[in-house]
Amino acid sequence: MMQVKRRQIVAVLATMAFCAPTFADGAWPDRPLKLVVPYPAGGGTDFSARLIAQALSKKLGQTVIVENKTGASGAIGAQSVVQSKPDGYSVLFASPAEVLVSRIAGQKTSYDPDTELEPITLAGELPLAIVVNPATPAKTLQELLSLAQSDSSTLSYGSPGTGSTMQFAGEQLNISGHAHMLHVPYRGAAPAIADLLGNQIPVAVVGLQPVLAPHKAGTLRVLVTTGAKRSSALPDVPAVAELPGFEGYRFTNWFGVYVAKGTPQPIVQKLSAAFQNVLHEPVLRDKLLEQGVEPIGNTPQEFRQFLVSEKNRYEAVQKKSGITLK
Repeated sequence: MMQVKRRQIVAVLATMAFCAPTFADGAWPDRPLKLVVPYPAGGGTDFSARLIAQALSKKLGQTVIVENKTGASGAIGAQSVVQSKPDGYSVLFASPAEVLVSRIAGQKTSYDPDTELEPITLAGELPLAIVVNPATPAKTLQELLSLAQSDSSTLSYGSPGTGSTMQFAGEQLNISGHAHMLHVPYRGAAPAIADLLGNQIPVAVVGLQPVLAPHKAGTLRVLVTTGAKRSSALPDVPAVAELPGFEGYRFTNWFGVYVAKGTPQPIVQKLSAAFQNVLHEPVLRDKLLEQGVEPIGNTPQEFRQFLVSEKNRYEAVQKKSGITLK
């Protein structure tokens, strides 16, 4: 009887060894990886992902395929990675919406990013822009807020939608600047910018990339950007955080890299190291900086700490402003 049990145990151990992931002998990755972008091709998130994927392919010696899985404010793409096999071959290139911000605003998702996704690295940050139509008399943020401080103010600002990073940035302006700008949600940045160009709305809070060309052409005017410092793409435009009373103000459209929870730690560490390596390569950094993206590439632990600070920031705004998707 003991011999039978012993043979059974040996058989189980042999099966476990046979089925063990190949990362232990350094084989990972031995096939192409999929980098899931939860937004359409051609947008800012997709553009950055494709630049990074090209560099990552060379670093890992395997093709990194960008796959656009869109819908539900990024939740569909995130869900696909949550449900993927935790082997490091399906990687999420996330924005704040689907892993943090929308949930704080009350969006219901079928997954919990805190428990079902494993942070790999913070790839980069892209500031937002507070932009006005040239017909708007304000030439600075202070002048804009002065216009909006009156109780009878009818000044409004557009954003890509309720519960977006941009709405949180706009409401923090109201809170810190004692202003009363009315939020006008749109279905994405493009229609908001179109109405801004047509002077249907005087102000918009949007991502920086789509307003770089109109700003330089003079058809729109970027008053300030919203990163911790000035953007390399618009070095002559101040950051909100430079202004008195707005110290610490920072809202960015960042790019976070995740895999499914349960991915073996050797794979997590190898994937994180690869991202960190390529994000510090001068050629890739220059290409991203040209688009206003600040490359970062930190460790999983540093990324987790960043997520905690972001969660605290957005929750504080939500409590004061009442932003909700319900």
